[in-house]
Amino acid sequence: MGLTSNKTLAVAILFAVLLFVCTVWLWPRLARRNWRAVSGRVGLLLATQLALFACLGIAVNQAFGFYASWADLLGTETDQGVVVDHTASGPPGSPVQVVSTSEVHGMGGSLPRTAGQIQQVDIAGRTTHIATPAYVYLPPEYFQPQYRTRTFPVVVVLSGYPGTARALVDKLHYPRTAQHLVRAGRMRPAILVMLRPTVAPPRDTECVDVPHGPQTETFFARDLPDAVRAHYRAGKPGGWGIVGDSTGGYCALKLAMHHPDVYTAGAGLSPSYKAPTDVTTGDLFQGDRNLRNRADLWWFLRHEPAPDTSLLVTSSKVGETNYKATLKFIASVEATKATRISSIILDSGGHNFNTWRREIPATLQWISGRLSDR
Repeated sequence: MGLTSNKTLAVAILFAVLLFVCTVWLWPRLARRNWRAVSGRVGLLLATQLALFACLGIAVNQAFGFYASWADLLGTETDQGVVVDHTASGPPGSPVQVVSTSEVHGMGGSLPRTAGQIQQVDIAGRTTHIATPAYVYLPPEYFQPQYRTRTFPVVVVLSGYPGTARALVDKLHYPRTAQHLVRAGRMRPAILVMLRPTVAPPRDTECVDVPHGPQTETFFARDLPDAVRAHYRAGKPGGWGIVGDSTGGYCALKLAMHHPDVYTAGAGLSPSYKAPTDVTTGDLFQGDRNLRNRADLWWFLRHEPAPDTSLLVTSSKVGETNYKATLKFIASVEATKATRISSIILDSGGHNFNTWRREIPATLQWISGRLSDR
């Protein structure tokens, strides 16, 4: 049974209930003061509490999509990460391999030309030799005859850390929201490429080109656009946007600022503005001060030419820890007189899926208005 399976949660709840009943049943028999009785009471209490914590953890993971599998949780996942090809030409074959396809549920039928299509794919970077899974949403228009010669703008969507790409589909409903907006005339049809910023799990690379490690920024700035354009009718870089939440939001802002020739718009939902250094990241910079500085968006605004791109940041007056930092970032970008900045500030909201679902429709509408079909 998978970590995110409802059966796993049901079994965990059943086990916790049985342990509770067992504890109540056996407690009178363990009322003595000898070491065996005391050990029995301690053991039952610990087992019951662990079972309750396991139920809570599984339920929270299902709600927020932190980990996709047991291997992901334990850090033993081996089918994702950095793939090293020892040939000079890079990974062989197509840079995008389609694993499976599905329609957008509840969106008018099962045919791609009416419901759109979600493809589960593996994307291989030819220059960075990074391979990562992703989900690609193709709008219904992509399959309609009148659009057969048209290219579509692209929005890259990033999860937080650790996050799962599937949560962007099932929990945050990006494809469904995009389709609703298109039908309402508030957004143009676009390709969504949904993945997590952690392309070398379990390490949190913060979209940094790690010296002697994963070249994550280059993957998102060069390899990903090349791979998508080689496989789909996608517009040229410069007509692309990028959006993410939490760590993915930081990556979206940084990539738009560092590579405005690729991402003409970047939106960070509840973002941070500086790459952390902790047990999940390790030493991202290996003593390279310039690399560390460029990963700090505050430093970048003060010392680098203002990029010709559009940025959107979101926060909440109550419930978000980045509220004051977000106001400061907005003021700093405004002072450049060149980079464009917009914001969504809620009265209240937390660092969670429910808050981001409230921000995603306006964010997609905003980003669509800044993309071209070139």
